[in-house]
Amino acid sequence: MKPTLISELFEGRKVAIARAVSTVEDRRAGWEQLLAACHPRVGQARRVGITGPPGAGKSTLTTLLAEQYLAQGLRVGVVAVDPTSPFTGGALLGDRVRMERVALHENVFIRSMATRGSLGGLAAATREVCDVLDAAGIQRILVETVGVGQSELDIARLADTSAVVLVPESGDSIQTLKAGVMEIADLFVVNKADRPGADRLRNDIELMLGLRTGATMKDVPAHHGVDLKRLNPARLAREAARQALSDRWTPPVLRTIGSTGEGVSELLDALERHFGYLEKSGTLQSRRRARLRERVVDAVEQRLRSRLWRDAAINEWLEGRLPALERGETTPLAEADALITRSVAAGTLTGNNG
Repeated sequence: MKPTLISELFEGRKVAIARAVSTVEDRRAGWEQLLAACHPRVGQARRVGITGPPGAGKSTLTTLLAEQYLAQGLRVGVVAVDPTSPFTGGALLGDRVRMERVALHENVFIRSMATRGSLGGLAAATREVCDVLDAAGIQRILVETVGVGQSELDIARLADTSAVVLVPESGDSIQTLKAGVMEIADLFVVNKADRPGADRLRNDIELMLGLRTGATMKDVPAHHGVDLKRLNPARLAREAARQALSDRWTPPVLRTIGSTGEGVSELLDALERHFGYLEKSGTLQSRRRARLRERVVDAVEQRLRSRLWRDAAINEWLEGRLPALERGETTPLAEADALITRSVAAGTLTGNNG
């Protein structure tokens, strides 16, 4: 790894950022040293995750948010995860085309990444790429997921704030409000709100939030004097979302029209309010600490898996156990335990096998 690349990266030069991102994404020589150099500078940027089903207008909203941040004089990074091309294995780059309004701005850096078979809505190296942008002095990092549906949960572990974007055409409201991606949201955005069904979708989401958080009966007197009108869970959730409490956050449900920009300023304000809540409540520190822990766990799992299955003796031993498995004389779990025990004894997993 050339020292000049790291120094130019820390100066925020676009060419150096692009080279560093490619080095990390493709696991080129020196990528670990690069991340090690970046680590002490990580933690200054705010990371915003934007997820939701395909066609919800995530790229449009990402572009509009980038414009707002650029207007404030901030440096912006956009990591847009695209589906993998079945022919080239690369990203289809559709997000970059849709973001052409900001792509050439001197203070914005856009990177499209291919999922390359990774589940959860993100590419395998998305977190590392965000670290590189953070170390380069990017102040706002917008991460747009691929849009695969309810399995896109990785974004909650990467972002400080996760926004779930939905549209009236997202489908049956009960299906939309299932557990999964709906539970990771720090705020909801009903985009294309000028279409029929937008108000109903917003009310359904707020109803879910009211029921989920128990807001219906919170602070209700035990006996007489109950205002039954206030027992509407959707109304209580909407009121709770407007309160700036330091110990509790109720996700607001916002209306936007990406084609006109309507509601984007409210979205930006909600993002700022949520970050303020994270700082005051101490949740920001706990989220980022959990993120570091997960990075260590992921790195251990990847290295152990790689070390284990590159060992020829291990693979030969496993092949020899398959006939017994076929005859039902042993089980996959039993063989897994035996393989681990054998690998530890041989030093395969500890690196002491010479």
